[in-house]
Amino acid sequence: MAAKAKAKKEKLERAPWMYDIVRRPVVTEKSTLGSQHGQVTFRVPLCATKPQIKAAVETLFEVKVKRVNTIVMKGKTKTFKGRTGFRSDAKKAVVTLESGQTIDVGSGV
Repeated sequence: MAAKAKAKKEKLERAPWMYDIVRRPVVTEKSTLGSQHGQVTFRVPLCATKPQIKAAVETLFEVKVKRVNTIVMKGKTKTFKGRTGFRSDAKKAVVTLESGQTIDVGSGV
C-alpha cells in the first residue's frame, strides 16, 4: 500500500499537465489589489476544474490554497480596420491562499 502512495505522490510532483492548467498570471490593477487579501489570479483553460487548479497551484508554487473561484469571460465581437473579428472565451481563476502564504508572480516557476 505504501508503494502505491509513493508512486502516486511522485506522479503528482510537477506533472507536465500542471503547466497546462496554470497558463500565466493575470497582472491588472484589479488583480493586484487582490494580493492584499492573499489572492492571485491566473489564466486557465476553459476545461480546467477547481480541484485541478488547486492541485496545480499547490504543487507548482508549494503553497497551501484556501479557495479557488473561477470566472468565464465570454468572447465578444471586435472590429479592426473595418473587419469584424471575434475574441475567444477565456477563463480566470482567483486563488485565495492560506494566511502567511505568498506567490511572487514576477518570478518564473
